Amino acid sequence: MKLAIIGLGRMGGNMARRLRAADIEVVGYDNNPDSARELADEIGLVATESLQHTVELLEGPRVIWLMLPAGEITENTIESLVPMLEKGDIIIDGANSNYHDSQRRAQRLSQVGLRFVDAGVSGGVWGLKNGYCLMVGGTADTVAVIEPVLKALAPAPDKGWAHVGPVGSGHFTKMIHNGIEYGMMQAYGEGLALLENKKEFNLDMAQISELWRHGSVVQSWLLDLTAGFLQNDQTLEGIAPVVPDSGEGRWTVVESIDQGVAAPVISMALAMRFASQEDNSYGDRVVAMMRKAFGGHAVTKKD
Repeated sequence: MKLAIIGLGRMGGNMARRLRAADIEVVGYDNNPDSARELADEIGLVATESLQHTVELLEGPRVIWLMLPAGEITENTIESLVPMLEKGDIIIDGANSNYHDSQRRAQRLSQVGLRFVDAGVSGGVWGLKNGYCLMVGGTADTVAVIEPVLKALAPAPDKGWAHVGPVGSGHFTKMIHNGIEYGMMQAYGEGLALLENKKEFNLDMAQISELWRHGSVVQSWLLDLTAGFLQNDQTLEGIAPVVPDSGEGRWTVVESIDQGVAAPVISMALAMRFASQEDNSYGDRVVAMMRKAFGGHAVTKKD
């Protein structure tokens, strides 16, 4: 199996590493040539100098996996690739794209005989070690072609990945996944803020978060990560209480409105991300550190 990965940043680079560990050939391109060259030296990735060079090194049906920022960059890259590809070639979008965009892109590509897969990817900076959760949308025959890649990226060949439905369903499922994530993170942040604010008990936040990891009904990977960073610093005084909204939670709330399905927890969690830039909440500092712990997202430091 051989494929190209375009975009070798934090996620794309680690995905390339995991694929090479499974003996899958990877051709890699990034706007920063050093990223591709470093991976070439480290794991034997075939570094390319341009999109055209990338396409030329693949054999039909070509498989090209995009790990680029959602929106204009992904859109422009797909449009640049179209005249270079041949009928039956496959483009996979692994970004957190809006599922409406994925449906539109699939329709556009089908008109010129190209195939499209939308892949929701979860796992953050831990995906290299633990594997990625992959939520895949597309036709059955197209997903069958890329199945070896999905099995290699997932935590195990038989778990952690699924063909969830037609084009658009992969990014839709990931959107809802991230909306749930917003709610879970907000609940942890609020609960820990209440504990920290009860000064008369002088509670040890690191001790309690570690305690809850074992036998508690609120145990989770998010709690594992939270306990980890609180062991090192439970005051978080150097962290500004700024929790960015990266888009998926907002789209989930819009979807709840469009469907007329109540989603008050996710909606309020989104609103609290907006409000996080207006106060000095311990809970918001906790949530900001959670985002860094699972996704490597930057935190805002206090002046």
